[in-house]
Amino acid sequence: MTRALASWALTALMLLIVLAALEFVEHAGRLGWAGLNGEAAWSRFNSQIAAANIGIYAHMLTGAVITVLAPLQLIPVIRRRLPALHRWSGRVLVVLALVTGLGGLSYIALQGTIGGAHMSVAFAIYGLLVLLCAVQTIRHARARHWLDHRDWALRLFLLAIGSWLYRVHYAIWEPLTGRAGMDFSFTGWFDQVNLWAFYLPYLALLELALMRQGRGLFGRARA
Repeated sequence: MTRALASWALTALMLLIVLAALEFVEHAGRLGWAGLNGEAAWSRFNSQIAAANIGIYAHMLTGAVITVLAPLQLIPVIRRRLPALHRWSGRVLVVLALVTGLGGLSYIALQGTIGGAHMSVAFAIYGLLVLLCAVQTIRHARARHWLDHRDWALRLFLLAIGSWLYRVHYAIWEPLTGRAGMDFSFTGWFDQVNLWAFYLPYLALLELALMRQGRGLFGRARA
């Protein structure tokens, strides 16, 4: 595949992801905004703890934005022809990713998740990885370690679309199996598997691809 063709293919894939995620983005963004404005009393996410509500609804709102923004950051023509836009939107993405991660973690710490301890642990690790990748992405950009910046940006991209992927797995599995392994309390065997399957396998595949390039887990050793 030529470089130009690969660029167009990547652009098409990123735009397809954005289009496919729009329904989720609209729902999460609308609920997050309503919750922050005190207009989501009907939501099952509501807590008696005000700080937990702020955390989860900020998580939803900023999470919706990064679901769209992360794929757009990877479009080659934007990086090449609009570098200032790429840099500033990257800074916005990192800040929103930090809010997303911290918001979700605060809710888990203060309220816990509907699926119990297993869900809380899986989602907490996911949130910590979001924070790690956001910090590392901007740190390597500022240090002009461009290959490391790219690798961490790819990890952040996979995590940024993770909440959407979590729901995609259900959207595929439910009609195929008639809700096999699913429970309304999110404690069925499929629910338990999906707590990890929406991010760990994708990250593992990325690391394998990076290792084939002689990189992989966390880039070059530096003096």
